[in-house]
Amino acid sequence: MDRRKSIKTLLIGAAGTGVLVEACKSTDKKQVMASADVAVNADRMQEEKDYISKLNAGAAFFTAHEMKVITLLGDIIMPKDAVSGSASEAKVPEFIEFIVKDMPEHQTPLRGGLRWLDMQCFRQFNQSFTDITDQQRLTMVDQIAYPEKATPDMKFGVSFFNKMRDLVTTGFYTSEMGVKDLGYMGNVPNQWNGVPDDVLKQYGYAYSERELKECVSYDKAEG
Repeated sequence: MDRRKSIKTLLIGAAGTGVLVEACKSTDKKQVMASADVAVNADRMQEEKDYISKLNAGAAFFTAHEMKVITLLGDIIMPKDAVSGSASEAKVPEFIEFIVKDMPEHQTPLRGGLRWLDMQCFRQFNQSFTDITDQQRLTMVDQIAYPEKATPDMKFGVSFFNKMRDLVTTGFYTSEMGVKDLGYMGNVPNQWNGVPDDVLKQYGYAYSERELKECVSYDKAEG
């Protein structure tokens, strides 16, 4: 099954709600990473703006190598397709960097998981996750992406991958690119085509020629 379609189904349904809540408990904080547009912050209190600025201005938590692993893994979880770009193109790695500073409880599991992933790659392929081939990365990921198929020695990796998948999908589908991928239109004005003919006739009413011309766009009346 197509990964992106599967994830979209989860997010649209009730299961997706759990993913969003677990990975990022504050809608406002997700929006910060979704767009750099100043309008996003227009209705924030100054305390919120100061807090977000402080987090973004602080020292990076992840090393350059760890960010590269996150980028590669994120693009495996959410690859580019005909509709949208990849996780990295939606700035998901930056979202995850923000989240671990905003929610420190993610720091140890993620850093430990990244270290575990590299150690497994060294054991199996004699190189780190960033240096093995694309096919070898998929081979590694397949060992931890399906909990029901994973062997007992992959238990820690399964837990790490589940957390990464939740964060990647949350980061992607709360970005501008991800919202467009979902086809979410937001609040848009409706077009009212007037009261239907059968209802008007039931109560003995009808639109005048002027009303049809100036007040409503009623295709049936034109026919």
